[in-house]
Amino acid sequence: MRVVYKESGLEAVSAGALVPTMGALHEGHLALVRRARPLAAPLVVSIFVNPTQFGPAEDCRHYPRTLEADLAAAQDAGADVVFAPDVRTMYPPEKKVPVPPLPPVATMPGLEDAHRPGHFAGVCQVVARLFDMVMPSVAVFGEKDYQQLLVITDMVRAEAGRWPGLRIESLETVRDADGLALSSRNAYLQDGQRDQALGLYRAMASAQQAACDGALPADMESLMRGILDEHRLAVDYAAVRDARTLEAPDPSRPARVLVAARLGDLRLIDNMSLE
Repeated sequence: MRVVYKESGLEAVSAGALVPTMGALHEGHLALVRRARPLAAPLVVSIFVNPTQFGPAEDCRHYPRTLEADLAAAQDAGADVVFAPDVRTMYPPEKKVPVPPLPPVATMPGLEDAHRPGHFAGVCQVVARLFDMVMPSVAVFGEKDYQQLLVITDMVRAEAGRWPGLRIESLETVRDADGLALSSRNAYLQDGQRDQALGLYRAMASAQQAACDGALPADMESLMRGILDEHRLAVDYAAVRDARTLEAPDPSRPARVLVAARLGDLRLIDNMSLE
């Protein structure tokens, strides 16, 4: 497996698969790598903690960095190349790295866009930069960050001439046996907080059951908020939305529940299909 730190080292790497990450790799990331492995070669895993997607109250310096362990894990999962650039490589002082036009799903739903202003501008900026550098034929993202997945999918569709033939593949959220979605931030859970964090999964599962019983979206949202409150979580949102647009649900179309809540300084997000 090659490890590349500078853009120039990617000159011989193109037209393969890309799995973008911010490192601190866990089984959820490695499932993405294994999903990408048969899709195209070479398989590139990027590791870069992107400062432009962190808000003023979010300190990217505290994001976990475990590069040596990440390299070993990526190799074991089947990566051919790990691209681990520094900030100067991604955002050269002498070169403007523009933010692509944001699709409506990045600005209209009132979910992550409302609670993390500027976040999707940073996500689109760094992902577009990675696509320009690697020029993959396929990129794989997880459903754990569901709104992000839709944002990137729509960005690629709008920029089809920039990345011809690029397709976005997704993978269902990887969970522990108790239902907690895998996340690099789970490492910050303190003793006794895991059961609180499971409030997100329990709220969504209850909404899913309520949907099967014919509940209306407003009732499902109220149910989820009640369960999140019972787990002493500060709720950012607990929403039932159209699975494609993240606007108000249409009974004739697939829907999804999306939740975000805070446990002390830790912010957790999750989502689940209502199909």
